[in-house]
Amino acid sequence: MRITQTIIRQSNELAPGLASLNASDASLLLVFGSVSHLAAEGLAEALQEAAPQACIVGCSTAGEITPDGVEDEICTITAIHFEQVGLTRGSTVLHGMEDSFAAGERLGRQLAAPDLKAVLVFGPGVRINGSALVDGMSSSLGKAVPITGGLAGDAGAFRRTFTLGPAGVTDDQVVAVGLCGPHLRFGHGSFGGWEAFGPARKVTRCADNILYELDGEPALDIYKRYLGDHARKLPASGLLFPFAMLGEDHNALGLIRTILGVDEATGSLTLAGEIDPDGYLKLMHASTDKLVNGAEAAAQAALDMLDHPGEMLAILVSCVGRKLVMGNRVDEEVEAVSDVFNGKARLTGFYSYGEISPFLPGASCKLHNQTMTITCLGED
Repeated sequence: MRITQTIIRQSNELAPGLASLNASDASLLLVFGSVSHLAAEGLAEALQEAAPQACIVGCSTAGEITPDGVEDEICTITAIHFEQVGLTRGSTVLHGMEDSFAAGERLGRQLAAPDLKAVLVFGPGVRINGSALVDGMSSSLGKAVPITGGLAGDAGAFRRTFTLGPAGVTDDQVVAVGLCGPHLRFGHGSFGGWEAFGPARKVTRCADNILYELDGEPALDIYKRYLGDHARKLPASGLLFPFAMLGEDHNALGLIRTILGVDEATGSLTLAGEIDPDGYLKLMHASTDKLVNGAEAAAQAALDMLDHPGEMLAILVSCVGRKLVMGNRVDEEVEAVSDVFNGKARLTGFYSYGEISPFLPGASCKLHNQTMTITCLGED
């Protein structure tokens, strides 16, 4: 396995940057960039010309992660040259939020292979039910295949996001790559660092990822009361106060749900993933120190699964909500991850509208919000 990487800051840097990659025999190209870079004319064609044999996947972001920290309005391109790991690829049009589960099923069928070991997936960040997408993929692939990745961003605007795949750059496709064979080394870790506060509120009416009522009241009314002055900036301020999902026994399920949108007419909240109709929700908040500790824990979990002397790639997918909380200290969570790897892995990644990973090795794959999720790739 060999890894090369380039960072594009200005459009006129694309050609020399791709030339420096030496990606003519690359197996996989991972591309994470701002909307302006992803939507630039000719990007997909230039990537295909530079890496004609590669499977090319990626997405737009709410911030780009490089080995040196976090930047905005750049594009990172990472070429992976596998010696013995095989790849399958897939993409499917997402026909609206209600199509999310079926889109996952379709994608899973495209990726299926007898020796499939893991999947990387990137989906649109808006008009999608991310948890249903993951459930659909698992239904096709089986729960033993780990799925990691994330949902695209658009710098926190929540208007139009892009993915990059076989059809080029689009705003309505889910793209994925399957990693195959016994020589793949694959590790993952996901952790938050948020703390719940206030009373647990009973979900009294919801439909998939639309929350209508808590304790018999319109969910938006209750949420606004808690946010106070922050309510004026909804839905963006909702990234600072996500929900913890609790079971019927009030115990935390380990899942966090971010608010993606509000509907004043119905008094409802649109969350990034499905809600347990029999469960409870509790508001959450965080400090930078706790989020950095969470990033360290995610890195350690991934490293514990994949600690070997060869080259490794660490793909970091962190939530845009974490970036907003940390502000100008956001580099600290990437630095913490880098310290855990201690030079053993090359870093890439992005800030997302949803992170995808199992909780633990062997556990089912889930959509997460407000976590740092890390995927490590290596090869024997």
